[in-house]
Amino acid sequence: MQTSARNHLHGTVHAVHDGAVNTEVVLDLGGGHHLVAIVTKESAHRLGLTAGKTAWALVKASWPILVKGAAPATSARNALCGTVTSITTGAVNTEVVLSLPGGTELVVMITTGSEKTLGLKVGDSACALIKATHVILGVD
Repeated sequence: MQTSARNHLHGTVHAVHDGAVNTEVVLDLGGGHHLVAIVTKESAHRLGLTAGKTAWALVKASWPILVKGAAPATSARNALCGTVTSITTGAVNTEVVLSLPGGTELVVMITTGSEKTLGLKVGDSACALIKATHVILGVD
């Protein structure tokens, strides 16, 4: 499968919590990182998402909010923190690549104005804040 989402994160389902309409799925990405996704209960059951099953998490590069340094207290369920390894500055947008512990890379697209405001440099610590509803899950 090929998608336009820049981030394809592979992991193992750690936990599944069914609600009346939606299901919370916790994906273990390795390297000490967990990613929480909220999907419909119907989707979770159709995909057979149970503890121990492998799954993919897709996150478009434009969905995360990038913060420099440690993650602040926020309502976003996911804070994937790492080191800035690449910055590609454009006229309007800037692509930032974070290397997470364990070797996973995460691509985040921010405005060039935000890049300047943050004063980002390669080697900086940064976190990508991702709402659980902005994670698309898939299985092989």
